[in-house]
Amino acid sequence: MMQDSERDNNPTNLKESSADRIGHTQAGQRVRLTAYALLIVLTAGMLTGRILAVTAVDTSVVEKIRLRSAIDRQQQHLQSQGVRGAALEKAVQKYKEDKSKSLRLSRPFLSANDRSRWCTIRALVDNGTYAIDQIVTDPAEHARWQTIDMVKHANSGDPHLYSSKPTLLPTLLAGEYFLIQKLTGWTLADQPFQVVRTMLILTNVPAIVVILVLLSLIVETLGASDWGRLAVMAMASFGTFLTTFAVVLNNHLIAAMCVMVAFYAVVQIWVRGRRQTRWVMLAGLFSALAMAIDLPSGLMLAVLGIGLLFTMPRATLFAGLPMVLIVGTVAVGTNYLAHRTVLPPYAYRTTGQDWKQGNWYVYDYQVGSRVIASYWKNDANSLQNRSRIDRGEVNRKTYILHSLIGHHGLFSLTPMWLLSMAGVMAMLVRRVTPSLRALGLVIILASVGCASFYFSLGTEARNYGGMTSGPRWFFWLIPLWLVALIPATDWSALYRWRRNLVVVLLFFSVLSASYPTWNPWVQPWIHNAMMHFGWMQ
Repeated sequence: MMQDSERDNNPTNLKESSADRIGHTQAGQRVRLTAYALLIVLTAGMLTGRILAVTAVDTSVVEKIRLRSAIDRQQQHLQSQGVRGAALEKAVQKYKEDKSKSLRLSRPFLSANDRSRWCTIRALVDNGTYAIDQIVTDPAEHARWQTIDMVKHANSGDPHLYSSKPTLLPTLLAGEYFLIQKLTGWTLADQPFQVVRTMLILTNVPAIVVILVLLSLIVETLGASDWGRLAVMAMASFGTFLTTFAVVLNNHLIAAMCVMVAFYAVVQIWVRGRRQTRWVMLAGLFSALAMAIDLPSGLMLAVLGIGLLFTMPRATLFAGLPMVLIVGTVAVGTNYLAHRTVLPPYAYRTTGQDWKQGNWYVYDYQVGSRVIASYWKNDANSLQNRSRIDRGEVNRKTYILHSLIGHHGLFSLTPMWLLSMAGVMAMLVRRVTPSLRALGLVIILASVGCASFYFSLGTEARNYGGMTSGPRWFFWLIPLWLVALIPATDWSALYRWRRNLVVVLLFFSVLSASYPTWNPWVQPWIHNAMMHFGWMQ
C-alpha cells in the first residue's frame, strides 16, 4: 500500500487530484446553472400568472367613497330639517362613527370559507362558545363577518348559528388566538388585520416550511440526480396550490403538512429500515390529524395502517393505533362540545325540510330588521339564486372531464402531476426496490380512492370545490404527488428534450398557482379564459 507521503509526492496522483477537482468544479457549476435556469423559469411563470390576473382592486378607496357619499346625504337631510351649526357638526360626526362600521369593506378574510373558521375562533375566545350568532347577526359586524358556511340547530337548548366546518382545527387555533390576545391585547373584533396576519404567519408559513424540509430529506433519500432533486424542490416551492392558499386560513394546507409528516415517517420505516416505534407513532398521530382536519385523507390513514400492520404489527397495534384513537377522541369531543352530537354538520344536510326537522342547512336568521335566508336552501328559487358553480355539475362525465383536464383540472392546471402519475407507475414496477413499490401503492390507492369518492357524489356536491382557483379537494394529496415526481424527474435528467419538457410543464404549473394574485378564492385562469373566448357559459 502506498504511504501517504508517497501518494502526496506522486505526480500521477497529483494529476488525478487536479482532474477530480476540475470535475467537481464543473459538476458544481452545472448544478448551479441548473438551479439558476429553474428559478428563472419559476419566476417567469409566477409573474405571467400574476400579470394575467391584474386588475385594480382597492377596497379602502371604495370605503371612503361610500362613506363620503353617505355622510353628504345625511348632512343634506339634517340641513333640510333645519339642523345647523354645532348641532349639525355633532350629528354628522356621530353618524360618521356609526356608518364607518357598517360600510367597512376591507377585511383580512377573503371568503365565506375562511370567515366561517375565524368566526368559531373568535366566538370561542371572546365569548366562550361555539355559537357564532353574536358575530354574524350584529348589524355593525355583519358586513365583514357574514358567512354562508354555517348551520342552525337547537341541540344545546336554544337555536343558534354555528360554523359548518369541522371543529378540531379552529379549536386548536383558538389557543393560538388566546395567547396572542393575552400578550398583545389585540382582538379579532377590534384589530382583525393584526390578529389574522400574525396567526397566518405563525400557522401557514411553518406548515409550508415543514413540508419543504421533510420533502428535501425524502428527495435526498430517493433521488438519483441533481436535476431531478432540484426540479422536485422547485415544483414544491412555486408550483403547487399549497403556497397559493397560504394567505388564508384553510384546512387543506394543514392537512397536507400532516400527510407529509406521516409519509416521512413511513419512508424511514420502509426505505431506510428504521424499525423504531417512534416512527409508527408519528405516522399514526399525523395521519389521524390529517383525517380529522380534512376527512378524505382518512384514505391514507387506512392504507398506511394496513401497510404498517404487515411491517411492524406489534408497534402498529400498541403505539400507532392509540395515537389514532387519541386524535379521534379529541376530534369527536370538540364536535360534541359544539353540536351535542358525534356526527359533523355535513351529516345533517339532506334529511328534513328545515333545521327544526333535521336539516341544519335550511334556516333563516335576522340581522337588525333584515331576515336573511340560508344560502343552502334547496327550493327551486333558492337554487336559482345560488352561484352557478354551487348548483353542481349536472353531467357526471362533464364533471370528471373538467376535474381532470378541464377548467378545474388536476392535470390541465398543474401538468407536472402527469409526471407524478408516471413516477407512481415507475415505483410500482421496479422489482429491485420493494420499498418504493410500497410507497407507490400508498400514493396510487389514496389518489384513486379520493378521486372515486368525489366523482361519485350527487349533483349538488359536484361543484369543483366551489369558487376556488384549483381542485382543492385533492390538495391534501400534493405531498404524495411531489414524492412521486422523484423517479420521473430523475428520468428526465438523462436527455435535454426531457428536461425541456419538465421546464414547460413546470412553467404552466407555476402560472396556475400564481394566477390568484391576492385571493385564492377565485376561478382558475383556464375557467376565465374559456369564459372570455365564449367556449363556456
